[in-house]
Amino acid sequence: MENILLYFFLFSTVIISGSSLFLFKTENPKVLKLLLAFSGAFLLAISFLNLVPEIFAKDASKIGAFILLGFVLQLLLEILTKGIEHGHGHAHECDKKHDHHEHFPKVAPIGLMIGICIHAFLEGMPIVGNFNQHIQHSLTVGIIIHNIPISIVLMSIFLEAGHSKRRSILYLAFFALMTPAGSITSNFISSEMTGNLSAYFNMILAVVVGIFLHVSTSILFETSENHQYNIQKFITVLLGIAVAFLIPFQ
Repeated sequence: MENILLYFFLFSTVIISGSSLFLFKTENPKVLKLLLAFSGAFLLAISFLNLVPEIFAKDASKIGAFILLGFVLQLLLEILTKGIEHGHGHAHECDKKHDHHEHFPKVAPIGLMIGICIHAFLEGMPIVGNFNQHIQHSLTVGIIIHNIPISIVLMSIFLEAGHSKRRSILYLAFFALMTPAGSITSNFISSEMTGNLSAYFNMILAVVVGIFLHVSTSILFETSENHQYNIQKFITVLLGIAVAFLIPFQ
């Protein structure tokens, strides 16, 4: 029952965030940059405060390699996504005065969807019933906050590519299902396999931490022109870190 509730929040947040474009100007580059700065700071904070201590407390011998694997894997995924995970693909295009349809052809962005769905699927895999419940909740909150700006960027791209609102929402819904699908897959593996799976899930969590570290640092470095922060963005980053402290460490 608890996992179903987590899945509901993960799914509905994506749909609500993406659909906000129909009511508000959430695709505004300044708004997006602040949302990205907040989410990047939050992801980085929960990684160091909650996730990294958890994975190194159990088995530190090879965990560093799996964190690096996640970091490199995210680099590979960005060949397909063009950095959508940290808002890179859309923020720069919004500043240009050219026709958006030149940048996003009127076809389903297959490569983008494959990359972003793999990203979301992997993020959901450590959310498994017999894993540390506190870590599950930390991950879920982090993914939800992270998905808010991603959903806005994705919906903007779909609409700018000439897709209808209905088709765009269908694409977004498919993306929204990926994180719950990753969790369901891990729960199935857990139920079908015998023995101690804590080391297995610890490695998966380490890969996700590597993904989080890449995405969060990219967001924080790219959140402003010439890598310079103004006071507004700096306060937003501090706020993201402060909110992370509201999640208990243990």
